[in-house]
This record gives sequence, structure tokens and C-alpha cells, in this order.
Amino acid sequence: MTRAGGRDGRGGLRISVITAVKGGMDDHLGELYRSLRVQAMPPGWEWQWVLQEDGETGEPAGMLPPDRRISAGMAPWGGAARARTLALSRADGDLIRAVDADDVLTDGALFRDIEVLTRYPELGWCVSPVLDLLEDGSTRPGPRDPVPGLLAPGLLEDGERAGLMPVLGVTMCAHTGLFCVLGGWPPHHAMEDAALLLAAAAVAPGWMHADPGLLYRRWPKATGYRLNKQVATPDTPDREVMLARVAALRAAGWRWRPQPLSSRVA
Repeated sequence: MTRAGGRDGRGGLRISVITAVKGGMDDHLGELYRSLRVQAMPPGWEWQWVLQEDGETGEPAGMLPPDRRISAGMAPWGGAARARTLALSRADGDLIRAVDADDVLTDGALFRDIEVLTRYPELGWCVSPVLDLLEDGSTRPGPRDPVPGLLAPGLLEDGERAGLMPVLGVTMCAHTGLFCVLGGWPPHHAMEDAALLLAAAAVAPGWMHADPGLLYRRWPKATGYRLNKQVATPDTPDREVMLARVAALRAAGWRWRPQPLSSRVA
């Protein structure tokens, strides 16, 4: 991986937005791109969109206009977690955030992520509330959003163990080094976001935004939509491995400490 500004000499700082997408599941990719284009950025910052196709059709990248901020790649099918982790090889931002191909960033979402991780250099990551985006275009808030501010140690893990995970892992923005030291997204079925977030929370403090950072689309093709239609199976092997990893990280007592970002939001 290269550092921000390393590829073209522009310098400055970047936030890399990673999106895994499959051919045939790219119905809303243009809407996500438009939400990226209107993101206000702090002085000295820019965004990079790392689009990784889970497959080799080339169709998702072909839908988008030329934009130097887009880095598109593809690889043989291996699932969303593998696609995102492969995308890390082209992510040259100081911060990283993943966004699903069918979701939409809210106005100011990236600015708020950068602002809080710049203002509080001891933080490793931050998350935000989501608004469900329903098929009729209306939105509704999540039912269990934590109080905004510094999140108490163990809050997310306790929520997951009780079957009430209070935030969506896909809203996490974190220092690139934290993503790398944790090995990217583990290959769980539909739990890779939660697994990475809980691992990050085990080794670094995090922050909850007050304002929603994502419109989470509820539609028939979405994995989360399909899973919500099924009977819950909380004791799956994926979940057992995820929680065992978190417990082991906590027991080790190791803490990840970020390098302070070299500029501040004005």
C-alpha cells in the first residue's frame, strides 16, 4: 500500500472509500457515486473510491464515468469480505471507510468522520447512525443508536452478545493502520462488518456520531434484507468465531495506538 498522495505527487490527505460489488447487484452504484461527488471535504483532504468487483465481468466499473478519484479492480469470485480486503491493496488513504454498493452516503458523512478522527488523535475508529432507506423512498431511524460521543469499552460486544448490536459495522471509518493490523474483513457470511468493528473496538477506542452517516437500502437484493426475512440463528459458527476473536484480543491486553494525522480540519 502507498500513502496518501504517493501515487501522483499531489500530497495532502485522503480517505479511501471501499466498495465491493457483484455484476447484477450494481443497480444503485450510480446513486452511491453521486453521493460521493457531493461530499464536502476539509481543506487538504480528498476522497478516493476503491471499487472492487467480486467477479470478473467488468460491468460495474463500466457503468461509471471517468474520474481520477476512482480505482476500479476485479478478481475471481470470493465473497464481499475477500473483495474488500483485496481492495486494501489499492487504498492509499490515511483513513478507510467501506460502503456497500446499494447504500448512499449522507451529506457531510466523510467530513464528520475526518473531523472527529483528526480532533481526537487517540481514537482508532468512529461509527454513525443509519437511516433505513425503504423501497418507497422514505427513511426510518435505527432502533438502538448509542448515545453520541466516546463509546464505553465493551458496549458493542455486550450488545452483540445480547443479540442487540447497537450499530451497523458498515458505518465504521478507521485509520488505515488499524484495518491492516486486523487483517481486513474476516470471511464471515454476512457478518464481516460486525466482526471487523468488534475487533477494532477490542483494541482501540471509538466514537459515535450524532448525525446519520448512511442510507441503508432495504430492498429484495440486499443481503441484510434477505437475512431479516429468515429465522435468526444467533449461534452460528461465524458468530462463535467472531466473539472468540474479540475475547482473545481483550484478554491479550494489547492496544493499538494511531499515528496522529498530520493536518487538522479547519
